[in-house]
Amino acid sequence: MLSIKPLAGALGAQIHGLDLQKDLNENDIAQLRELLNQYEVIFFRDQDITGKRQRDLARAFGPLQTHPAYKTVEGIPELTILESTPDNPTKIEAWHSDMTFREHPPMGTVLKSVVVPPKGGDTMWSSMTAAYDGLSSAMQSFLGGLTAVHDFSWGFRESIAEPGGRERLSGAIEANPPVRHPVIRVHPETNRKVIFVNSLFTTHIEGLVPAESQAILNFLFTHVARVEFTVRFHWEPHSIAIWDNRSTQHKPVNDYFPAYRRMERITIDGDRPY
Repeated sequence: MLSIKPLAGALGAQIHGLDLQKDLNENDIAQLRELLNQYEVIFFRDQDITGKRQRDLARAFGPLQTHPAYKTVEGIPELTILESTPDNPTKIEAWHSDMTFREHPPMGTVLKSVVVPPKGGDTMWSSMTAAYDGLSSAMQSFLGGLTAVHDFSWGFRESIAEPGGRERLSGAIEANPPVRHPVIRVHPETNRKVIFVNSLFTTHIEGLVPAESQAILNFLFTHVARVEFTVRFHWEPHSIAIWDNRSTQHKPVNDYFPAYRRMERITIDGDRPY
């Protein structure tokens, strides 16, 4: 029997009563998908699952993606390692949706905590559904006809600028040219409209002069981070978050330097935004 504890007004719920170490049946997966559509990000505690089990869990939602820039767990190429060390602290601090630089961005993500810092290191999520609903009808109408460009090279510009960075990431840069997505997309399961630009990967809005484009994007980047649209999760060892990448953005809270933090992530393939 599942127990569901909503964590914030706009999104987020902690789920109890489901052991992710065991094989999940069709009913379990259907329940998780329904919860994901309702809460957009769901959390589990005390789930000491293996990398292969994490991969199986993600596969239950659909085919998996790989990431062109991160290290992976040996033998599991879909499982990427996200870690911050004293010598190489994380560079990602912006609100974003994962991998919107792809024609088919992920539909969802399964993230597992492996090593958590003794304090800090939370992650925040924001509901792009609630953020869209929070716009005026005039702004919704204006944004609905616009298309934005998303670029891998822009999102990883700091890594590319490092000595040898462009050479190290040349294959990823070549394989991921800029792509176009609607500024407002429709969620393919709920049919609700969501904001689909983010400060990490979105470079500009087509059809506007640069100053107009930047002004609109700056407004949206500020708007989606409004506290009433967000939830904050404190990681413990063996915590798991599953989120809908189509209707949320997320942001790590990098307040734990120089402590070590390691997470392991799998992304689930999605459709072309419309």
